[in-house]
Amino acid sequence: MPNGRASGACGDNVARKIDGEEGVNAEGRAHRASGDGTASGDNRASGEGVVDAEGRAHRTSRDGMASGDGETSDGERASSRGGASGDNRASDGGRASGGDRASGGDRASGGDRASGDGRARADGGTRAADGGLQDRAVRALAGALPQPFWTSQPGAPAPAPALTGPLTADLAVVGGGFSGLWTALLARERDPSADVVLIEADTTGWAASGRNGGFCSASLTHGIGNGLARFPGQMALLEKLGAQNLAEIGETIAARGIDCGFSPVGELTIATQPWQLDDLHGETVAARRLGHDVTELDAAGVRRELDSPTFLGGAWYRDTCAMVDPARLARGLRQACLDAGVRLFEHTRVRAIADDGAGLALITPYGRVRARQAALATGAYKPLLRRLGNFFVPVYDYVLVTEPLSAAQLASLGWRNRQGAADSGNQFHYFRLTDDDRVLWGGYDAVYFNGGRVSPAHDQRPETFARLAGHFFTTFPQLEGVAFEYAWGGAIDTCSRFFAFYGTARRGRLGYACGHTGLGVGASRFAANVVLDLLSGQRTERTELELVRSRPVPFPPEPARSAVVQLTRASLARADRDAGRRNLWLRTLDRLGLGFDS
Repeated sequence: MPNGRASGACGDNVARKIDGEEGVNAEGRAHRASGDGTASGDNRASGEGVVDAEGRAHRTSRDGMASGDGETSDGERASSRGGASGDNRASDGGRASGGDRASGGDRASGGDRASGDGRARADGGTRAADGGLQDRAVRALAGALPQPFWTSQPGAPAPAPALTGPLTADLAVVGGGFSGLWTALLARERDPSADVVLIEADTTGWAASGRNGGFCSASLTHGIGNGLARFPGQMALLEKLGAQNLAEIGETIAARGIDCGFSPVGELTIATQPWQLDDLHGETVAARRLGHDVTELDAAGVRRELDSPTFLGGAWYRDTCAMVDPARLARGLRQACLDAGVRLFEHTRVRAIADDGAGLALITPYGRVRARQAALATGAYKPLLRRLGNFFVPVYDYVLVTEPLSAAQLASLGWRNRQGAADSGNQFHYFRLTDDDRVLWGGYDAVYFNGGRVSPAHDQRPETFARLAGHFFTTFPQLEGVAFEYAWGGAIDTCSRFFAFYGTARRGRLGYACGHTGLGVGASRFAANVVLDLLSGQRTERTELELVRSRPVPFPPEPARSAVVQLTRASLARADRDAGRRNLWLRTLDRLGLGFDS
């Protein structure tokens, strides 16, 4: 998001702390990031263990059905689940939430603790005594379809044919999410004579790019605070480049006639506990110093924008985020690629990349591409370049969407300016209105499944949906009786610094960007330009950035990786219950600039 928190909603959605990861705010404290969630209609489980916020291992049912390959989805809050582990689906973006966020101490039943001051918890927790509210929340899920709202809407194009036989190209892009779509389109815009091939394991935009919250953020660093903690000397330049990138996304959408509801209305960051107000103020001060248009709001002010009895204060960042329908944007970029002369092959999984003389060979089930250069945009799925697996983990985030609100229900919220919004706990929610006046509500639980496996079995998590529904009605009691019509989840490529890292391999012929941590809807376009710059071999303003030249700290191998994530998630949940106070483990991560986010 635009403020000091690691943000994941935009473009993915507002930043949320993922179970276990955090970002760093302007004071060097860890912040959460956001993710985007995908959902597969299949509610079978894989039998893999999952760690909840209290550090307990959970198991899902075993009859999990794996789907074929996956798409690349770059960063949105959509989670790009839907692929069996080992699939080459890229999850480039998509603010879908892909993992369960562990509740901050809440049990799977959805019963949440009340805050010490007797208020309903701003993080959405219900009072333990109000079991009836949770029962009503679960009933509201009775008709929810187990699939993403965005990709369920009409207008999807017929799939492109799969690749059969050999072909040659100047540039082969692997993954049809936002990262891959932008890379292919920008490559043709830079050089209309270049022969560009885009290869997608499923269909373009099917994973994270079509399953996120639709927050298109200007931030390249997952929030101002995270950026200031890491690149204080270059933060003004990074904010300028991020604003330019967001403006150019809007210009492309307008010039190409892409009907995707792009609306630069900004976003609200909301405090729901007293301890969050100081952080919120510090973030707005830092944002103003960097030239952002931000208004700090007291409780009455934020409730005039969006009414909830749990809201204690907030900030409206007017210039850092646009709302968008991510599936329609992905479809529009797909058509733009075709119009620009990109050759597209769907339902074609790249199994391996090998050296081939002066170029590279991409091996697919029924064909082979010989390319001078290649770009990887495969998000949270098993990378074709093994070393990348050291630097990111797939984290699942989950999302609900209501039925359309009546005029009276919408009026009860206020929300006349239709901003995106997120609350401020370590485990947080992101929320927005759709074009047809539904409420999208996601986040809070962010789940890393033991072993890091990505599987469609994880796309549905009933205990998380029940928890989210309870939090929704605690936050907006005036909407009691509203039903949820969609419920889904998906995987996010999460790295320890919460924003993308870049590089090349195979003697500079293979470029990549990975680790958007739920903020890829907007940042994926900037990443595409960085990858093309790196493949060109030329020094540019972008390639000289410390953000591009540095890498995140790697995650330890399994089983230590699962243990570290488990400990971090449990510690974050404890901090939310303890007025934000961070234990020794979190303070150590803060000093090292590390965390675990979605």
